[in-house]
Order: sequence, then C-alpha cells, then structure tokens
Amino acid sequence: MIGTSHDAASAWPGEAWAGAVYDGGPGSIAEARGFATRFLVDGHGFDPASETVGAVRLIVSELVTNACKYAHGPCAVDVERIPSGVVVTVWDGGTALPLARAADPGRVGRHGLEIVLALCDGFTVEREPVGKRVAVRVRCD
Repeated sequence: MIGTSHDAASAWPGEAWAGAVYDGGPGSIAEARGFATRFLVDGHGFDPASETVGAVRLIVSELVTNACKYAHGPCAVDVERIPSGVVVTVWDGGTALPLARAADPGRVGRHGLEIVLALCDGFTVEREPVGKRVAVRVRCD
C-alpha cells in the first residue's frame, strides 16, 4: 500500500469516507480487501459475517484484481458509507473500459465483472484524464 486517507482505523468511527492507494503489486488485492473490511467493521459496526461486508470484500477483490491485471500500475480505492448502503470506487490508469460478458458457465476465468454486477445495486464507469473510475453501490438491508 502506498498510503491511506487516515493513519489508523481508529480514525474511522462515524466517518463517511476513507481511501487508500496501492502500487498494483502482488499484495494490493488482499490489502485493499482488508482496508474495506476494516472501514465497515471497525468504522461502522458492521458484522464481519454480514452479507454487506461479504459483498464489498468480493467487489473490492474483483475490481482491484482487474486494476492490477489490466492497468499495470497503481490504483486507488475509496469506500463511502451512504444512507442506503456503501459505495466502492476504484481508480486506475488503464484506458480500456471493463466489458461485461454474457454468462457462460463453460468459460474459465473472466467472471469478475459478472460477479460484481450480480452483487451491486448500481455500477458506473467514467473515463478520467488519466485512466478510469469504476464505482459500485451496494445496498444495505
């Protein structure tokens, strides 16, 4: 990890947003997943076994995997608590926009975006001056 918006998870209780930057190396995916989990569990009192935490962990894993695999460089992850749920945003330097493929149980791999879309309530992709931003909204019940 390159850095975060806070020095410690203890700064998060009640704060609506936190962000972190990753170098795109082998540990980035697990670090980003842990970052999002700590934000929700330590900062917002979510049960670690809740569906929301599970969905956010999987979404972060898939989006950061894609950023590391296809953008080949650093990425940033933001997690925001909103009244209706959680928004996860991942920025990377890649110019190719993600493409959702039709479901194909015979296909090996390339199911990440399919999984993300199945777990989320909203999905947007925007080009940035350098790269792109993918934002996913997960509803909390």
